[in-house]
Amino acid sequence: MSTAPEVLWFENLGRGDVSRVGGKNASLGEMVRTLEKEGVRVPPGFATTADAFWRYIEANGLKATIASGFADLASGAAPLARVGAAIRDAILLGEWPAETSEAIRLAYRELCQRANKADADVAVRSSATAEDLPDASFAGQQESYLNIRGEAALLDACRRCYASLFTDRAISYRQAKGFDHMKVALSVGVQRMVRSDLGGSGVMFSIDTETGFDKVVLINAAWGLGENVVQGAVDPDEYEVFKPLLSNLSATPIIEKSLGEKAQKLIYASDLSHPTRNVPTSKTERETFVLNDADILALARWACVIERHYGCAMDMEWAKDGETGELFIVQARPETVQSRRVATTLRSYRIRSKGRRLVSGLSVGDAVAAGRVCLIDSPREIDRFVDGAVLVTRTTDPDWVPIMKRAAAIVTDHGGRTSHAAIVSRELGLPAVVGAGDATQVLHTGQEVTVSCVEGDQGFVYEGMAEFESEELDVAALPTTHTKVMLNLANPAAAFRWWRIPADGVGLARMEFVISNHIRVHPMALAHYDALKDADAKSAIASLTANYVDKTEYFIDRLARGLARIAAVFHPNPVIVRMSDFKTNEYANLIGGAEFEPKEENPMLGFRGASRYYSPRYREGFALECRAIRRLREEMGFDNVIVMIPFCRSTKEADRVLAVMAENGLRRAERGLEVYVMCEIPSNVILAKAFAERFDGFSIGSNDLTQLTLGVDRDSAELADLFDEQDAAVKWMIQRTIEAAHQAGAKVGLCGQAPSDHPEFAQFLVECGIDSISVSPDSFISVKRNVATSESAVRNVHEAPPGDSQQ
Repeated sequence: MSTAPEVLWFENLGRGDVSRVGGKNASLGEMVRTLEKEGVRVPPGFATTADAFWRYIEANGLKATIASGFADLASGAAPLARVGAAIRDAILLGEWPAETSEAIRLAYRELCQRANKADADVAVRSSATAEDLPDASFAGQQESYLNIRGEAALLDACRRCYASLFTDRAISYRQAKGFDHMKVALSVGVQRMVRSDLGGSGVMFSIDTETGFDKVVLINAAWGLGENVVQGAVDPDEYEVFKPLLSNLSATPIIEKSLGEKAQKLIYASDLSHPTRNVPTSKTERETFVLNDADILALARWACVIERHYGCAMDMEWAKDGETGELFIVQARPETVQSRRVATTLRSYRIRSKGRRLVSGLSVGDAVAAGRVCLIDSPREIDRFVDGAVLVTRTTDPDWVPIMKRAAAIVTDHGGRTSHAAIVSRELGLPAVVGAGDATQVLHTGQEVTVSCVEGDQGFVYEGMAEFESEELDVAALPTTHTKVMLNLANPAAAFRWWRIPADGVGLARMEFVISNHIRVHPMALAHYDALKDADAKSAIASLTANYVDKTEYFIDRLARGLARIAAVFHPNPVIVRMSDFKTNEYANLIGGAEFEPKEENPMLGFRGASRYYSPRYREGFALECRAIRRLREEMGFDNVIVMIPFCRSTKEADRVLAVMAENGLRRAERGLEVYVMCEIPSNVILAKAFAERFDGFSIGSNDLTQLTLGVDRDSAELADLFDEQDAAVKWMIQRTIEAAHQAGAKVGLCGQAPSDHPEFAQFLVECGIDSISVSPDSFISVKRNVATSESAVRNVHEAPPGDSQQ
């Protein structure tokens, strides 16, 4: 018999001890030993060793039982369920070797002394010796037991952990991953409980789980013990933090705060045989964020410390003690999906036609799948599942994996991005919509649907089999260019999809998209909420702003965070945010907007752009926009944001707008603030030098400039042949603007579709010396190549010997 120790304390372990105590416990030891000095708190504890497991197996003569069971499974003599049950029963009937039992008892007594508590409550977690490796998550394969008290209960929980090494799902997973069952042992981690039953807990990733964007920390949070979040039994809060700005202690770079329903919480129970139980959360708990901003930032900083120490993206579990208010990390392991993707390859999907939207939830996986629904209530109904179907169910746990592996896509009623359904779907490469709420009521078996997870944070299930196409883009071989090639982005939810593109920044971020999709309320209706006459609008606003004492804070907060997601993607490169450029009819369509907007015959040339910002009709609304930008730059730390004023008709109007901005704390050149102007009106070109004295740069809006230069309605089918951005008059306008701006020391960019559609137009812009071109993400690669070719042609002309006609 080996004389190796039965028990090792966490502080004596490191990540090199996976073979002795499994990945989970080795990682806990690594953090206790090396990261507590950096402020990362980990609850104390100890681990039983792999040697202790094999002693238990040998002392009870179980090797033959296990080997015989797997021989029967391999030959087909017995099904998986019977083999697994027989092995588990044999383990549960085993007796502890005296030395193993004594070692566990003594360690538990010492842990009680350290906690200054008799029969201290502990968490008992399984840690397989092949667990938590970079290519295998073992998500939820073995059991955990919470609120275990007393030596007898602890030994029983350890025995049950041993048995859980042979659940059907654990056996299936090892077979799929090619692990030898007889070479995988189990260590048990015994850790002092964090009283998160009185506080909250959750999961945290040091990478965006859907896109692989490596500059954010994703945190999920729910009230009570953490099993509900891991298992997807609740819809948790979700927070995202931008990592590069965490070193600035005066900044608060929380770019997303989404309130989850959190319908139940797992708490302590008095029944020793069932030490935890789920109870409904209160209305206040459902409407309150689990973590405050200080907690969110503290956890995010710990995530960065842990990631830096391990040298890879990490998947962590955390808990907040409701008695002391302290935060703890209770598990940490390598992230196993996004961190292994090729960073230079980008797969882009486009849905050409789609049916009616049926349900929506959180998007998992960047893909589209179509198929027939197979609605299943329990993994026991596996025989009913049709290969290649869309699995629809309430929630999943590890017992569902055999079914999930056969699905084309997955849709669940409950769960967040860190739920079991989400983790396994990513690992299997399946698109999934989780936390859809009512999918099991709306969808039915046999129904043809399309699952789309390529439209941002929200995933959608559409009626029917949609037509879609995909394209794999290799960004590694793209040439470098002197002319900056930037992106036009509008949707914060989809912004992270494009982080792999080597863009030079964002040339146009449309504020109005954020307002219409993420805020939905007219800012003046928030500023004058009490005076609103429209009862329906007032009711809708009350619902949307329920968690905001000040209604205007809803607008500022949502707008700042929405823009922050866009500003984060290419930070520290510039991100040009255009202030709202709705037309009056579009403003009127916002909730509460009809009371504040005039009716116009021609809104395209009416009360839009700069003219609104100093007008009594909208001045208070513009003040809210300015406050959001100020929060984005000064409080959140995104000083790479440039402000742009649209549709500015005259220099007099420019002066008025700049004065109103200054009144609201946005002064050009203060704190490095740059202010650009859209060049989309002939007066902007004619007086380019005067405009350049007031603004740091121009962004040519080629659509509006073409429309107003040629006098052609760009939406008119009858005049479509006349609308030409390459018309000589339009090109003259563009060339004149670039020349005048550069003479005055201002920069010039262009945002429009023409460089994407016409390589010769891109060459014209390069020849004019434009500073940047901003295009849609799906056009970036072709435009980048066109620009590189154009720059090469221009260089050849300049470098050609005099009189060389071939050049």
